[in-house]
Amino acid sequence: MTKTSPLQRPRTSGSLPATWSALWKGSVRFRTTVLTVVLSALAVIIACVWMALAIQDRLYEARKDQAMTAALQAAAEAQSLLDAANPEGDPGKLQEIMGGVQTRVANLAATDYARIVRSPAEASTTLAPVPWVTTPFEANADMLTEGLRERVRDQTTRQWLQAVEITMPSGELVPGILIGQSLRFPEVGMYELYLAYPLDEEQQTLLFVQRTLWLAAAALLFIIGVISWFVMRSVTAPIREAAETSAQLAGGDLGVRIVVDGEDELATLGRSFNAMADSLEGQIKELAELSLVQQRFVSDVSHELRTPLTTIRLAADMINDNKASFDPTTERAAELLHAQVQRFEGLLSDLLEISRYDAGSVQLEIEPTSLAHLAEDVIDSMQQLADQHGSNLRLVAPGGYSPVDMDARRVRRVVRNLIGNAIEHSEGKPVVVTVDSNQQAVAIGVRDFGLGIKPEHIEHVFDRFWRADPSRKRTIGGTGLGLSIALGDAKLHGGTLTVWSEPGNGSNFVLTLPRVVGGAITVMSSPIAVEGQDAETPMGTLGLTQPIDVVLDTDLRGKK
Repeated sequence: MTKTSPLQRPRTSGSLPATWSALWKGSVRFRTTVLTVVLSALAVIIACVWMALAIQDRLYEARKDQAMTAALQAAAEAQSLLDAANPEGDPGKLQEIMGGVQTRVANLAATDYARIVRSPAEASTTLAPVPWVTTPFEANADMLTEGLRERVRDQTTRQWLQAVEITMPSGELVPGILIGQSLRFPEVGMYELYLAYPLDEEQQTLLFVQRTLWLAAAALLFIIGVISWFVMRSVTAPIREAAETSAQLAGGDLGVRIVVDGEDELATLGRSFNAMADSLEGQIKELAELSLVQQRFVSDVSHELRTPLTTIRLAADMINDNKASFDPTTERAAELLHAQVQRFEGLLSDLLEISRYDAGSVQLEIEPTSLAHLAEDVIDSMQQLADQHGSNLRLVAPGGYSPVDMDARRVRRVVRNLIGNAIEHSEGKPVVVTVDSNQQAVAIGVRDFGLGIKPEHIEHVFDRFWRADPSRKRTIGGTGLGLSIALGDAKLHGGTLTVWSEPGNGSNFVLTLPRVVGGAITVMSSPIAVEGQDAETPMGTLGLTQPIDVVLDTDLRGKK
């Protein structure tokens, strides 16, 4: 059979968010790589945006300076031509001068978007030349605003610039620059020269630069992710190996070790881990040998003591049978000797049972048994002890009558031990025994309303020879091994033995057994809740308890 390491992550199924969540929680490598890529992406995005904006501003400024220089040169050449002209009031010469101006502007302005228009405030007696506009400019006539014209007319010695949108012959709308300045015609007055420069080439350049930046950023992030993945793999692989090795050590494979290679910090960690594993292996083997010696000692001593104890018990029984012929002091001594020999015999039996559990040599004798009927028999046998302590034994048995496979002798011993402890600690209050069943399990609960156990002592109730109050004497001669053996019997059946207790409110022990020996059950699948009932609730008003002399159908008793 192939063993699965507890550190191997199971394959996740379901929605994509659940898969990513499982990877995020279960993989340091994945989490670190994602964080590295995300943080790098933020840094790269900020850098790319800043570079794109800087390049955009630079391209715009360069194109603006170029356009203003070309427009200024064209206007200066046109104005020099106008200043040198002498039309003498002849409209034909004026129109010829306008043609020369148009030629110089077209040659020097480096744009197809040009317009010369007369200022509306000018008036003269001479017939003014016809204004001029190129076809591309005429198609974008709406880009020339009245505000720009007013600034050009007001300050004739300056260049004025305005950002506009230009429709290209292809129909594409691109950003552009519109520059306006004044021209003075001789004998006519002021004209306005407007030159537009589309930024389509700069826009294409900017798009190319931005595309290149984003592609470079994506490639850089991919490279960063790959590098992070392999770097984290080189770091986490030894850590995962150490974790898997420690899991194998925890599983009992004491000979497993980490393969150490190199002299770095991880190699030092591996050597330290191996040294620790060697030390643990040595100590565990030493403890195992000591435990084995202890088990053999207990078993051998118990076996060796049985022979002299048998002789002592026979002698004690003989003396006890004839105690009536003794004086009172000797009679009392005979009674004490008989009781202590019986207790010693019980202690030896429990020690032998414990040694069998420690050696793993306990085997069940399975037979179909009704847990309800078994509990009734045990309660009948312990009724006299309950009467001596002033406790009222009550049975609640809504289920558990159907025969279930179990080792009746061991289960009877567990139930007897639980009821005996409940009687001893009930302080004369009632002891309620509950038997119930469901489809998975059968269970029996023993509830007393006596002293209870402190919370810090709950985890020790199944320890060997443990008592919550060492000064308190055992009134029914227990050996201190009963609950430990009871827990072993429960686990041997594949069941559970749980306890609930509150100081001053008593205790509740619940034994749960699977319907099939070795079947899988949990505390939650028990038909009896382990939490006890409030001691202040009047028992007669519960409607849940009944005297133990309940009449049962003889056909349901089954084999006992």
